[in-house]
Amino acid sequence: MTAAALERLLRDARACTLCAEHLEHGVRPVLQVSRGARILIAGQAPGRRVHESGVPFDDPSGERLRDWMGVTRETFYDAERVAILPMGFCYPGTGKSGDLPPRPECAPAWRDKLLAQMPDLALTLVIGQYALAWHLDERRATLTDIVGRWRDFGEVVIPLPHPSPRNNIWMKRNPWFADDVLPTLRARVERALD
Repeated sequence: MTAAALERLLRDARACTLCAEHLEHGVRPVLQVSRGARILIAGQAPGRRVHESGVPFDDPSGERLRDWMGVTRETFYDAERVAILPMGFCYPGTGKSGDLPPRPECAPAWRDKLLAQMPDLALTLVIGQYALAWHLDERRATLTDIVGRWRDFGEVVIPLPHPSPRNNIWMKRNPWFADDVLPTLRARVERALD
């Protein structure tokens, strides 16, 4: 696909209204993709603040994720280096215990088409249960089990918990994540960007 064709695909994705009737806050697809991206962040769906700003991970979760990765905002938001492709492009709204899951229509409509346009990916960070189910076909295991088996996924994929402050308790219960996973994550990010 040419650069112009990718631009058309991105324009179509950003104009998508496939699940508009289910989105109380309206449609506002938020994603960052380019053919030259070296790292893919496969997340869940934008939160309320990201919906308002239109900038992916423009919230405390993004601050923590950038810290985990050891990158600056400038690097993180350089689409030629980092692609951000959530499972659902629009904010799904809030439920009883946090944000609702990504809308199920989004990934089948856009994911494969967009992933096919990033031939230079060297590292994929898979964040949260919906992304883990899609990218790693991990539907039955717990998040702790999957992240605990991070070495099993090879050199080009790292499963991660969501960097939300809501996961502070998980972080405290699983100190091995900061001790073992984060140093490897930073090293692989640095290598992928070189």
